[in-house]
Amino acid sequence: MSEDEAAIEDAKRALRRRLRTARTEQGATLSAAGSEALTAHLVNLVRTLGARTVSAYLSLPGEPDTRGLLRWAEAEGIRVLLPIIRTDGLLDWAEHDGTEAIEDTLGMPEPTGEVLPPTALDEVDLMLIPATAVGRDGSRIGGGRGFFDRTIAAMAECPPVYAIVHDEELFDSVPHAAYDQPVDGVVTPSGILTLTPRS
Repeated sequence: MSEDEAAIEDAKRALRRRLRTARTEQGATLSAAGSEALTAHLVNLVRTLGARTVSAYLSLPGEPDTRGLLRWAEAEGIRVLLPIIRTDGLLDWAEHDGTEAIEDTLGMPEPTGEVLPPTALDEVDLMLIPATAVGRDGSRIGGGRGFFDRTIAAMAECPPVYAIVHDEELFDSVPHAAYDQPVDGVVTPSGILTLTPRS
């Protein structure tokens, strides 16, 4: 890692710590207050894009709540794939069936359905991914483990990718390196922003 990349990683860690502290202190309140509006925007995005298969995730406490979208998708017959963490740093997937379990190693909620390989994403029309912070230039800071960066980088053809954050976690730009995968848009309780397209 070069000195510049090391400096970027330090800046990402500092911002991630600050925002995680804020999520711990007020994230549950923010999530509850913005849940209905966020769900409405996510539903609007799915409808606007005409997506019939979506990849999403089970939000953690303090994160913007994704379960409203999952309930709507189930009622509407929209297929939703949820990630399952692999030991090699990639992601498997499972269809949302309304059930979930807590994964022991990282404490992440995961679906309990049949495990599908990473190639299941080839059928996805829209990817909704978690983030700690997003820039209006498409830059994104994830959780620090790189699961979604590696997943997106490995895809030959990637559908639109939108990150979900609280309003307070959207900036003009966030620290990012060349290996950090940008997003096409961001969804917050205040609305949907389409950002700089990925090259």
